[in-house]
Amino acid sequence: MSGAGSPDLDLDGRGLRVVVVAASWHAQVMGGLVDGALRGLEAARVSDHEVVTVPGSFELPVVAQAAARSGADAVVALGVVIRGGTPHFDYVCSAATDGLTQVALATGVPVGFGVLTCDDEAQALDRAGLPGSSEDKGFEAAQAAVATALALRGLTGHAPDAAPAP
Repeated sequence: MSGAGSPDLDLDGRGLRVVVVAASWHAQVMGGLVDGALRGLEAARVSDHEVVTVPGSFELPVVAQAAARSGADAVVALGVVIRGGTPHFDYVCSAATDGLTQVALATGVPVGFGVLTCDDEAQALDRAGLPGSSEDKGFEAAQAAVATALALRGLTGHAPDAAPAP
């Protein structure tokens, strides 16, 4: 879900438990991503949520997996990796992406992907959901996680413990 053409979701996630796992690098960007994710959960009527911080984006998959196994209905993974002059960027981006994909597939718990992979800090700030940002990737990741959790519940025949949307 990104920018132009993104869906306008009206979600009723009451009864869902969501864990937001957030990296610590780039405090200003991460603050915007976490705030956006919490706005996304509030808009989706999710009240049962917690935020867990990890050192960096590389550490997101292992904690996302623990959250999924702890009974979370969805996980929102937030981080930012900014390209530098070494291959570190490629390794961290690949590890985070592959790891979070493996968590979702192995556990059956959706993982909203809110890991920014940017060439520079300006790109990250523009996607962080801060005043003046053109995008709010934290909000989008939270909404995607909730929408996917609801879709999975619909497929398995287990309706969420929530009343229908008004």
